[in-house]
Amino acid sequence: MSKHLIALDLDGTLLSDDKVIRSKTKGTLHQAMERGHIVVIATGRPHRASIQYYNELGLNTPMVNMNGALVHHPKDKNWDVVHSPMSIRTAKSIIQTSYDFNVQNVMAEIRDHVYLDKHDDEIMQIFHADFENYPVTVGNLKNTLNEDPTSILISPKEHHITQLRKHLDDNHASVIDHRNWGAPWHIIEIVRSGLSKAVGLKKIAHYYNIPKERIIAFGDEDNDFEMIDYAGIGVAMGNGIDELKTIANYTTKSNEQEGIALFLEEFLKTVK
Repeated sequence: MSKHLIALDLDGTLLSDDKVIRSKTKGTLHQAMERGHIVVIATGRPHRASIQYYNELGLNTPMVNMNGALVHHPKDKNWDVVHSPMSIRTAKSIIQTSYDFNVQNVMAEIRDHVYLDKHDDEIMQIFHADFENYPVTVGNLKNTLNEDPTSILISPKEHHITQLRKHLDDNHASVIDHRNWGAPWHIIEIVRSGLSKAVGLKKIAHYYNIPKERIIAFGDEDNDFEMIDYAGIGVAMGNGIDELKTIANYTTKSNEQEGIALFLEEFLKTVK
């Protein structure tokens, strides 16, 4: 039997709308792993906000976090970690721009260390900041941030989103990439230029010696474009954005309808 590498986005893909892995999906993934297929998580979330799902699935594989800015193996400290932060000079320029636009809040992350400009319980929940288990520093980021950050997350006023993103393009396009979360949060997420889930997935595929034609990738949003395009078998969720569906090889049912399970049940029947 030919082994496949199965890459899973989390929000809107593996997870239901209430942020759980449904039983049919979990069972199908376990069956795939029992048959020798390799399951990995590739997400925009940081490690701290994805490890619970990694453990729930019983994975022992590398993981792509922060849209490729961090690629690591949660259970193998000897695995060749890839951490690709942006320069602190660029970060502080973006932070100043955020202040100029009077954004609601801004956060920087160095792996799982959170630097939050202003304490806000709702923002803490959105950004998966966790005082109890991971370090959180609150205060003016121009003063508290002193290392190259893995990512920056901005919570802008909704009417400033287009103008702010244009400013980022005009002033930093050569050194950063930015994505916009969908409603209701409208968060602008920024990482170093050239990073994507596909970059991390390519490294993992090489590690397992899996050719791209045997990579199955599932996603739903614009931060899945490169991964879906790179995979030999790119699958857009039924609830995914139309632009992703146009580049995917297949479209499955929605996350609420357990589209991952439905696709894998049919596809893996054909794998010899």
